[in-house]
Amino acid sequence: MRNFITNEWFTVFTILALIAVVGAKHVNTLRFNDFLSVIGNSKYLKIYTKDQKFVDVFDGFLFINLVISGSIFLFLSYSVLISPLDFELTPFLKLLLAFSTIIIIKTLFERLIGSLFEIDTIIDNYLFQKTTFKNYSGLVFLVANLFLLYTKSFAEIIIIAIFSVICLINGIGFITSFKNHQKTLKPNFFYFLLYLCALEIAPYVLLYKVISEYNA
Repeated sequence: MRNFITNEWFTVFTILALIAVVGAKHVNTLRFNDFLSVIGNSKYLKIYTKDQKFVDVFDGFLFINLVISGSIFLFLSYSVLISPLDFELTPFLKLLLAFSTIIIIKTLFERLIGSLFEIDTIIDNYLFQKTTFKNYSGLVFLVANLFLLYTKSFAEIIIIAIFSVICLINGIGFITSFKNHQKTLKPNFFYFLLYLCALEIAPYVLLYKVISEYNA
């Protein structure tokens, strides 16, 4: 990967992401430690699903890290694997805004669906599980960015490896959610597939188009 002359901006954003993670730990250290072990351990989901709030400061800090670290990782991945990008602050801020907006609108829309079909509890539990694994992915993005920004070797291998890890993490989250709600999903499997296409796949296709237009 070429040496970006604007690493200073990436450093600033990475520090902001680190501050957000520290903020989450400061808000609730015990919960943060449980959160770190969520892969392969259902303790976190069992305990904190019951205490979830519509606006959660702990998840809010982790969401900030997810948006910042995820946007940096997407930027670097596109530049390495597809087409080199020249960093410009305004377009990058637009990428941050697009990334965060897609996630927020998608979550709100899913909550609306839950209210319309009177399955608020199921949707809330599902969203909490999904949010947990997404926020965990944000920590992986943060670590990956440190390697991509400050080492010069194996960028493509690192990116592919991280994409694989992220898919594995979110796959575990998806399987966990499916197991917990399989009695509800099996009789409505067709609608479940429509949901996957409309709300799980389409938003990321849209995000890819945003990144593609960044270099236009």
